[in-house]
Amino acid sequence: MNNLELERTWADVTERVKSYPGVSAPQVDAFFMRLHPQAASEGFLMLTADNDFIKKHIEQNFLEHITRAMEEWSGVASTVLIEVDEPSAAPSAPAQQASDTPAVSPAAPVAAPQAPNQPAGDAGAGQGWGGQGVPAARAPETVAAADRAVPAAAEANAAPASTRPEKTADTPERRGLDDATTGSMSFENFVVGDSNAIAFDAAMKVAEHPGLPMSNPLFIYGKSGLGKTHLLRAIEKYINENMTFRKTVYVDTNSLVDDYVEAGRVQAQDRTSYRAFKDRYESADVLLVDDVQHLQGKKLTLDAVFQMFNKLIDSGKQIILSADRSPSNIDIDERYTSRFNQGMTCDIQPPTVETKLGIIKNHIDDLCAMEPGGGFQLSREAQTCIAEMSGSNIRELKSAVGRIYQQMRTFQMDEISVGEVKSVLEGYFSSGPSRRILVPDVQREVESHYKVSHADLIGKKRSRNIAHARHVAIYLCREMIDLPFGDIGKQFGNRDHTTVMYAYKTIGGKLPKDRTLQEEIELLRQSIRDA
Repeated sequence: MNNLELERTWADVTERVKSYPGVSAPQVDAFFMRLHPQAASEGFLMLTADNDFIKKHIEQNFLEHITRAMEEWSGVASTVLIEVDEPSAAPSAPAQQASDTPAVSPAAPVAAPQAPNQPAGDAGAGQGWGGQGVPAARAPETVAAADRAVPAAAEANAAPASTRPEKTADTPERRGLDDATTGSMSFENFVVGDSNAIAFDAAMKVAEHPGLPMSNPLFIYGKSGLGKTHLLRAIEKYINENMTFRKTVYVDTNSLVDDYVEAGRVQAQDRTSYRAFKDRYESADVLLVDDVQHLQGKKLTLDAVFQMFNKLIDSGKQIILSADRSPSNIDIDERYTSRFNQGMTCDIQPPTVETKLGIIKNHIDDLCAMEPGGGFQLSREAQTCIAEMSGSNIRELKSAVGRIYQQMRTFQMDEISVGEVKSVLEGYFSSGPSRRILVPDVQREVESHYKVSHADLIGKKRSRNIAHARHVAIYLCREMIDLPFGDIGKQFGNRDHTTVMYAYKTIGGKLPKDRTLQEEIELLRQSIRDA
C-alpha cells in the first residue's frame, strides 16, 4: 500500500470511529492528529504516536473502536498496533554545572536543559519581550536600586498586614502538585468539544515542547468555570511526570500579588525578602499564572511581574497565562496587552450540550469509582436534562451531578426520573434556564460596566457611550429574559416597540463581526447570572 492509499485508509478508519455511538468527534480529532499511519493491509494496521502519553490514552479509550473500524474496512479480523515514535528520549536531570560553563550573572538564571524535539537555538533566541515597549531584564547594577523601591510598591498594593495569612514556599498555591485536587486535572480527563478544542491542542503542544517562541507566552481565556485552570494544571502535571528536569510553578494571580506585597512589607527587616520572591518565580522553567485579569489596577506590581516575565522568556522559559477575558479587555497599559499576545492566544467558549454530556459521564464514572462496590446509574434522559438546565460553568455542572447522586444515595433510589431531576435542581444553577433574571438585574450590571447612571440609561440622552450601553441592555433583556419588545420598552423610559427593536437589531447585527463586542456581551451575561 503506497502512502496515498495508507492516508486514505486511515482517514476512512477515523471517520468510522467518529460515527460510533458514544464517541466524541472533537475528542477523536484532538488525539488522532497525533497518530500517524505507518502500514496497513487486510487485518493489520500499524500506527505511531507522538509520545507515550498519547499511546496510552488511545489504547485505553479508542483502540477497541479503531479495531472495529479496521475490521469493517477490511472485512476480516484485524490487529492494531501503536508504537511511540520520538526522535530522542527526555534528558535526565542536569548534573552539577561543569567548571567550563560560561559564567552567568545573578540577573539571568541558567536555562534549563533543552526540551526533547526542540530545534537547536529556539530557546531564548531573541524572542523575548525586551526592547518592545516594556523594559527588558535589568542589569545587575540596577537591581539594588529597584529593590529599594519595593516598599513603596508594596504600600500601594498592600492590605493591612493583620488581614494577610502567613505564606511559605510550601503552600499549595506555590507547589501545584501538593494540592489534592490537582491530581484529577489531566489531559486524559479533559472533555474536548468544539468549544475548547483549539485551547486543548495548544496546551498539549506547550506541554510537549515548552519554551518554543511561537507559543510563549500561551494565553488562554474564557469566562469562569470553562476549564482554564484544568488545562493549566494538566500542563503542569504532564511536565512534572515526563520532564522531571524542569521546575514548574503554578500560582493564581492573587497569591502572586500577595507574595509581592509581603516581600515589600518585610524588606525593611529582611533585605533578602524581595530577592527570595524573585528567585522563587524566576527559577521556574515553566511558570503558570492563573487569572491574570486581577493585575488590573496594580501598576507597581504589574511592572515587577512583567520584568520577571521578560527575564523568563528571554531565557527560553515557558509562561502560561489564563484570564476570564481576552488581553484587549484587560484594563492595563497597551504595552503589556501586546506582550500577552506575543505568543499564542486562544479562547474557550461555553460548552455545547454534547460536551456537557461528556463531562457528566466522566463525573459519574469518578463517583462510581469512589463508591466501594456501588454503582451510580443515571439515564440518558436524566443526563440530558441536567445538561440542558445548566449554564456554562463546568464546576456547577459537576456539583449538580453530585447533588443528584446524593439524593439517590440518601433515599436508596435505583433510578431517578426527569421530573425528579428538575425538582431537585430547581434554582440550583447561577446561569442557564433555571436562573430567573429580571430587567433591573440587566440594567444594574450594564450601568456598572459602562459607568452610566440609571437615569441616563433609561433617559433621553443620545451620546455615543450612553446609546451603546442602552442598546446592549435592551439586547440582553431580549436574549436573556425573552420579553416582548413592548414590555422591554416600558422599562426603558416607555420607549416604543420600534425603537426597542432597532436597538436589538443594531447589537445583533454587529456581533458576528465584532469580537470585542462579543466579549463584552459574554462578560455581561456572566455578571448578570452571577449577581
